[in-house]
Amino acid sequence: MTQPELTERQLNQAGLGAFFRPRDLEPLGIGAAGLRQLAAGGVVERISRGLYHLASAEPSEHHTLAAICARVPEAVLCLLSALRYHELGSQLPREVWIGIARKARAPHLPELPVRVVRFNAAQLQYGVEEVRLEGVPARITNPARTVVDCFHPWKLRLVGKDVALEALREAIRHRKATPDEIARADEACRTSKTTSAITPYLEALA
Repeated sequence: MTQPELTERQLNQAGLGAFFRPRDLEPLGIGAAGLRQLAAGGVVERISRGLYHLASAEPSEHHTLAAICARVPEAVLCLLSALRYHELGSQLPREVWIGIARKARAPHLPELPVRVVRFNAAQLQYGVEEVRLEGVPARITNPARTVVDCFHPWKLRLVGKDVALEALREAIRHRKATPDEIARADEACRTSKTTSAITPYLEALA
């Protein structure tokens, strides 16, 4: 057995996702020289600066999401990308929508299609689920929180009213979220004391 084959088995056994950063190999004792050896042996592929892919990993429908979550692990998948993941609405976003802290530096990912929005501290935590995409740890807003985000005043201008209403109707119709869950998410994530933008529509459907 060659050394690259042995290392690939170790990577799989260690639970490394399809995408990873060089620093993710440090607990395995693999540094820059070892990573270059893996790339030369065809075990891993360099996708972009600071991002690698296991050559043997089979791509799924969440391939691009997994790549971005590996590169920006603190980000939260949200809005149109979260709608698509939860199968709410008919949107097929060309970009991956991620939420990051207000003062965080925007990631530089020229090879990957990313749309960045800003969240406050509460919005980075409330209604955020932890999932794995192609073995990569990822954070994503749950259905109730995703719907609420679509009705946020300036985010509503980004996604469009028709998209927001479609998401709300389908979340309730397909029991992805209850009206109470949506109302709680709205209360937790609203940044002002003004009347909620989603409440009139929620009351009409409920």
